[in-house]
Amino acid sequence: MRVIELIPGQIVNRAGTATLQVAGGHAQPDLEGDVLPVACLERYGKTGNVALAFVRGFGLRRGAIASSVAHDHHNLLVVGTDPEDMLAAVEALVESQGGFVAVEGGEVRARLPLPWWGLLSARPLAEVVAGLEEVRAAARALGCPLPTPFMSLSFLGLPTVPELGLTDLGLVDVRAHRLVPVRLP
Repeated sequence: MRVIELIPGQIVNRAGTATLQVAGGHAQPDLEGDVLPVACLERYGKTGNVALAFVRGFGLRRGAIASSVAHDHHNLLVVGTDPEDMLAAVEALVESQGGFVAVEGGEVRARLPLPWWGLLSARPLAEVVAGLEEVRAAARALGCPLPTPFMSLSFLGLPTVPELGLTDLGLVDVRAHRLVPVRLP
């Protein structure tokens, strides 16, 4: 499979590969190899598109994190260790009208609602900063070593930053300016 490989502290990434186990016709996450599924879901009600890929570098050992802040399209992005937690994270974002969320065992562990277009909050700055710290701490508790995991997640959706990007249309090879299959031939 093609894999988006995060570079810590950078918005650029590397195009990598991984050999994954398949069960029920679906490629499985590789927690030991830190290869996790990532999804981009169109959130404007126009197409219903959902694109799936794989990413290395989030370090999650369990659970999922999700965001409605996704440059430039601001669709929903979610990465996780299992589909149930990924779905619970997306549902929590919908309920919050956007923002950041961390889920484990189907339960929301932390949430920062951003109800204005899924990008902004009318809450006082101190409350928003505290909420951001809470979702970051929850992501760390799930195993993520990144200091700003939601920022890393948001830039996965930017299909103009090398080398790979994920939109609701699919995985983008930024250098070649085209959609590419996740599964290698």
